Amino acid sequence: MANLMKYFSMEKLISSVLILTALWAFPLSLSAQETPAPAAETAAPATAEEEVPAITTETLAYTVDNLILFLAAVLVLFMQAGFAMVTAGLNAAKNTVNVLYKSVMDVSIGVLVFWLIGYGLMYPGADFAGGFFGFAGFGVPDGSGVVGDRATLHPQVDFLFQAAFAATAATIVAGAMAGRLKFYIYVIYSIVLTGFIYPISGMWKWGGGWLNTLGFHDFAGSILVHSVGGFAGLAGAIILGPRIGKFAPDGKPQVLAGHSLTMAALGAFILWIGWYGFNPGSNLHFTGDANIHAVMTIATNTTLAAVAGAVVTMIVTWTAYGKPELSMTLNGLLAGLVGITAGCDSVTNPEAMLIGGIAGILVVLGVKLLDKLKIDDPVGAFPVHGVNGIWGGIAVGIFGADKNLGAQLIGSLVVPLYAFAAMFVIFFVLHKLFNIRVSREEELKGLDVGEHKEEAYKGFQIFTID
Repeated sequence: MANLMKYFSMEKLISSVLILTALWAFPLSLSAQETPAPAAETAAPATAEEEVPAITTETLAYTVDNLILFLAAVLVLFMQAGFAMVTAGLNAAKNTVNVLYKSVMDVSIGVLVFWLIGYGLMYPGADFAGGFFGFAGFGVPDGSGVVGDRATLHPQVDFLFQAAFAATAATIVAGAMAGRLKFYIYVIYSIVLTGFIYPISGMWKWGGGWLNTLGFHDFAGSILVHSVGGFAGLAGAIILGPRIGKFAPDGKPQVLAGHSLTMAALGAFILWIGWYGFNPGSNLHFTGDANIHAVMTIATNTTLAAVAGAVVTMIVTWTAYGKPELSMTLNGLLAGLVGITAGCDSVTNPEAMLIGGIAGILVVLGVKLLDKLKIDDPVGAFPVHGVNGIWGGIAVGIFGADKNLGAQLIGSLVVPLYAFAAMFVIFFVLHKLFNIRVSREEELKGLDVGEHKEEAYKGFQIFTID
């Protein structure tokens, strides 16, 4: 009974405290609503125009265009996660940390270097129109003096979008050289590609250079982004040589299966989603009937090419191997996306499906070609981005609304050859100076432990012993 009385007493005490607190707070709250804090005595009464400034059509267009371009830049940056998942999933588990680390650092280093020098090289200004090289200066304008109108992009958001493209070109190489490249060499390569190689060839078209004057068309980067990354990866793969066990003594290629098709499939879907920032975002403007029509057509063409690439690759592998192969089909989907990127704004829906379908065939042929040449590309980066980057550029000259096959052939050959030659020289010199390949012991045990002293799958013995 004593405990019961104590309980009710405590209950009454708590209730009393709560009631007193509410009674104390309520008048304060009420008085705050009834007597708002007075405005500063010296402030002049605001006019209706000052309180609600007029929003012009030009200002609204400027706002919408820049906000959507910012979201597109985020989508393209999100593609880094897709590249990381695809590359990690199609490689051995013992190299997962190394792959993920490279994905983090190529975008981190790439954005810094592109801000410092790459953006100025890629967009040097009207004084260098029609040229091969120019430089607008270090850094990126802060945009403080920009007057918002329909034709203007804020330079800071334009930089974000372009930096995401530069990072995409850099990260493609990770797959082609996976499993045997020293990490610090990859850091050096990322600086060179995003700071110099990519911006210089990008200037030739997007910066108003000689390819632009010639009439070359690459809407979102089949050539300027994907073929540059694909051919840079090819150069590195040749210098590095194949992974241990990739080719038998008689030269026959061996399957070195990746450790997680789940991860690879997730990465492919992420890349597909990110491509809606890549292609539709490259329209740069999103207000008005003409822009909306263009953006929606670009998005649909992107989708149709992707699915056509996947379906055709499934049919080809099923016919050739007796079973549909997931990893190759994922690359077929990505090949379709790469193939449509140059001309997504200038072809019809059926033409987009045809371009994607042909890309699905070319990616299989590209893998076979590398095997015959005894070049080891663990994820098929060159067949996807290199081969189909060129196909995307040429396809514009065949199907595009404003066909100029001669200009397309020139641009589609010169840019990838430039990227290959430049990176081959750089990798060759680095190899002679430092030996860019890890030791045999480190390669067999895995780069996670050898390069980083970390394990993605702690507690599992995932390295080979012979």
